[in-house]
Amino acid sequence: MSHGSVLPSSATAIVGDPAKMAGTTGPIVEVGAGDGALTLPLSRYGRPLTAVEIDSGRARRLARRVPANVTVVNADILRFRFPRWPHVVVGNLPFHLTTSIMRRLLAAPGWRTAVLLVQWEVARRRAGVGGASMLTAAWWPWFAFEVHARVPAWSFRPAPSVDGGLLTMTRRAVPLVGERKPYQDFVRRVFTGRGCGIREILERTGRLDRGAVRAWARDARVPPYALPRDLTAEQWASLWRQVVRNQPSGL
Repeated sequence: MSHGSVLPSSATAIVGDPAKMAGTTGPIVEVGAGDGALTLPLSRYGRPLTAVEIDSGRARRLARRVPANVTVVNADILRFRFPRWPHVVVGNLPFHLTTSIMRRLLAAPGWRTAVLLVQWEVARRRAGVGGASMLTAAWWPWFAFEVHARVPAWSFRPAPSVDGGLLTMTRRAVPLVGERKPYQDFVRRVFTGRGCGIREILERTGRLDRGAVRAWARDARVPPYALPRDLTAEQWASLWRQVVRNQPSGL
């Protein structure tokens, strides 16, 4: 599903409150600048702003309207090379490209906080409200996800059929887990595994025996029939530490 630009009357609230709340500093990279509904309010911070827009016509028009602290780049955000130095990402993400853009962002170095407008249910799932997605669980040790506000569909032009949600992703100063690839492979294996609850699923992965699974579940206070989506970031981290303790030679 796609959606249009956010209306200027709502853009100030979307850009203003989250940026202040997150305490962001430094340069800003805007994802999908479009006609500048977010670009112009963002430019008022006076910080260096790179506005990335895939449509060449829109990019040219926007470049004529922005102040000197803004650089408009005509590029596909999925191929855009993010700066390696600390910066903030802000964007009104196309609903049909949300997951692809998020994967690209999470794998990119440099940025410290991302303030994103996404589909409401996506914002909730990424923040682990009502159950986390596999993508969230795979990146939780390195990023904190938080949903802040619901943005009604009428805030967009043209209006989509669903509401938007304001989501922040913040890079952790100290990751909860050190080994990214083996941990993420493990998360994928658990999420796609079979079993009546997390305990049975874990036993079937072959990474932990029944005693180790029960010891972890007891210490982490995980109910026997909880599902992978029900675990918190800290519980995933403690689970991985249990795996490492039990099978260090296999990592």
